[in-house]
Parts: sequence; structure tokens; C-alpha cells
Amino acid sequence: MTPKKPPVRPGETITLEIHGNSHTGDGVGRFEGFTVFVPQTVSGERVRARITKVKKSYAHARLTERLKESPDRVEPPCPVFERCGGCQLQHVAYPAQLKMKRQQVADSFQRIGGMTGVTIHPVIGMEEPRNYRNKAQVPFGWRKGRVAAGFYAAGSHEIVDIEDCLIQQSENDQAVQTVKKMVEQLKIPPYDEKSHKGILRHVMVRTGVNTGEVMVVLVTNGSRLPNRGKLVKALREEIPGLASVIQNIHPRRTNVVLGRENRLLWGQPAIHDLIGDVRFAISPHSFFQVNPSQTEVLYQQVKKYAALSGEETVIDAYCGIGTIALYLAGDAAEVYGVESVAQAVEDARHNAELNGIRHTVFESGAAEEVMPRWAEEGIRPDVIVVDPPRKGCALELLDAVVEMGPDRLVYVSCNPATLARDAAYLSERNYRTEEVQPVDMFPHTSHVETITLLQRQTL
Repeated sequence: MTPKKPPVRPGETITLEIHGNSHTGDGVGRFEGFTVFVPQTVSGERVRARITKVKKSYAHARLTERLKESPDRVEPPCPVFERCGGCQLQHVAYPAQLKMKRQQVADSFQRIGGMTGVTIHPVIGMEEPRNYRNKAQVPFGWRKGRVAAGFYAAGSHEIVDIEDCLIQQSENDQAVQTVKKMVEQLKIPPYDEKSHKGILRHVMVRTGVNTGEVMVVLVTNGSRLPNRGKLVKALREEIPGLASVIQNIHPRRTNVVLGRENRLLWGQPAIHDLIGDVRFAISPHSFFQVNPSQTEVLYQQVKKYAALSGEETVIDAYCGIGTIALYLAGDAAEVYGVESVAQAVEDARHNAELNGIRHTVFESGAAEEVMPRWAEEGIRPDVIVVDPPRKGCALELLDAVVEMGPDRLVYVSCNPATLARDAAYLSERNYRTEEVQPVDMFPHTSHVETITLLQRQTL
């Protein structure tokens, strides 16, 4: 049977109704039964759009005219929203953003997990969904003969020059602009991706919101950094709370932001921040949630689902620098953490010492390999917490969870699709999904974080 030819072609302008939004935030419509994705549109709108790309089963289009607007549409507060790729949903009223994200979770459970009747609570949002990010990663480059520092335009590596980002904390913006000014004054050439020449690739700024400490990481194309002393002196004089200046050496041709080697130029090798009453050291490579106020909301929900009484043994798989493990430690008898990144494990141990927490064990390795060995050693967890990357849990890890048989599994996810896939797999192995609590960690973007409680069923 000959495949049906798509009813649209690149360059064609069509009229269509937007009936939903994709997991990337794009509006979704149909033209003669054919799916078309249109960025910066809202469900309920009627639009004209120009086709930019055609695949076998769908097409992408660029909005050219709104014929009927949704009541959920608002004027984007950021002047570069339409060009910058950092946010996807500034044109949507915040209450509607939260509803879209809950629907994204519900759709994933139904379509990918094949699960109906799962309790999915309304998304917990922010009272003031602006200036929440404690970490900025800003590419530097040339634009019209001048130094540019900002974020990449959507779908490209063209830098949109930005001075004041809606979702960044003001300390981050100030630090980036200070570096930019000094780079221009000291004639330190920014990096050029195409030629692989120039020096300054990125600037990372990390801020401890509860401590006021600021870290500036200068990512350079090799070890050379001209006028290093003058640059560091200026940063010390102009950035309030500056506690650390680090050069990250990154000579490889890659889109990965950080290289492997860090050199301390001034101050301390890490800054500190708190989650609840627990203090954490944060180095350039540390994974630490970027929205401090919502992180407490997230971790409180993890603690609620863990339902600890002080007698339990807890395993934190994908433990990173120990944030969840140490946050739960005050309510558990024993906590074990496992993480594949060796440096993160060292950081977790250091963070345990920093807080005087002595009933934790952190081990480096793949969780699916370490956890069966722990079971052989007689470790029997009452609760397991997993917080995997976007690709979700390895099947071997899920099998290890089932083999260890905890009463409760708390699954923290940044990707509803892989969460639903894994929940379906566990449902066939005697773990029922009790409820899901989404949390808006990233307002004005299409991303949503979820905490899911899975309970072992007694036969």
C-alpha cells in the first residue's frame, strides 16, 4: 500500500485550529487530519502558519497570524521571548501553564504507560514565577562585531544578547554583565564555534540564595586566559558576595558546556547553600536543583511519600551529591546512596561530614550493580528513592528495586514520558502507582518535575 502523501509542503501557508500543546510547549493542530506543530500558539486559537519542515506523519510551521486568540494568551514579559530559546511558555498565562503541565503528565501515563485512573494532583506552582534560577550558563561569542552573551535562539546556536533574564536571579545577571564588560575592556576574545578559535566559551554563575555566596566559572578554549589577574581583581571588586572564581579548561569541540579540568583562580573551590536545614557544598560540576524555593517543595513531597518514622532503611539511587539522601536522613535509621559519578559521591560524603550526619553510606557505581550486592549483604530497604536523568531508569535498576522489595518507591522524574514507561513496567511487577504530584520547577518553560508514590502490593 502506497503511503499517504503529506497534505502540506514547505513554504505553504495554511489555516488551522490549535487543540493542544506538545511536551515541548508547541501548539498542536491538524490540517486535513495531518499533525502540525506551531510554536508560540495556545490551545483554542485559530491561526495562519507557514510550513517550515515536513516529515512523514507531521510538520512544523511558523506562526504568521492569529485569527482567533485564546483567553489564556498574555503579552510575553520578556522583550526577546520570540527569539530566545530559553523559555517556551511566556505567552501563556501562568495558571494555564500549570494546567498544560498537568495534562502533559496525564497524557504520558495514558498514552505511553497505558495507565488510566492514576491520581495526578494539580501542579504546585510558584507564587512569583520569576527570577528563580540560581545557576546561569551563558555562551559568549561575537555578534555584529561586538561581544555577545546570552542564550541560544530556538533551534540554533545563534546567541541572543541578553542583559536581564526574566527567570535568572539578578545576582547571576549582574555577574555575567560584569564579565562581559571586563572581557571587552581587557580584549579577551570570545570563542567562535565555527573556527574553534577564541578563548571565552561560556560563563557559569552559581548563587547560594541562603548564604549569599556567588561562584563565577570562566569556561575557556584551552588553558590560556589573558589578563587573568586584572579580570579576577575586577570581578572581586564588582560582584557582591563573590566567593569563588574558577577557570574551567575545555579545549574539545563539543556542545557540552564544561570541560573536565577546573583551576581555582581565587577564593574557595565550592560555594554553599541550604535545602531545609541541610548545608551543601556546590562545585562547578555539582548537580544541584536550580529553583531553590521549589526544591524545598519538591523534597518535602518526597519526604511525605517516604513516610519515615525514624526506623526505616532508605536507598537513594542516582543520589548525586546526596541532596535527597541527606534531606531524608534526619527521619531515617540508615540511608544508602549510590551514584555512577565518582566525584559526586565524594561530594556526598563531604556533605554528610559538613552536617555531622554519620548514618549514611555513599558508594560509587551503577545502581543496578551495587544494589544487588547490598541485598546479598543483608541490606533490606523499606523505601527506595530514584531520581534518574531524562532517559529514566535502566531496566536492570528497576529489576533490582523489585528484587529488594521495598514497601514504597518514590520516583522523582524530570520527564513524564519515561516516568510513565517505568511506572507501567513496575505495575506488572507488583508495584501500584498510588499518586503523582507535579511541581513546577521551571516556570515559563515546557518542563515539569513529578514525584510519584509506588506501593508494593501484598499477595
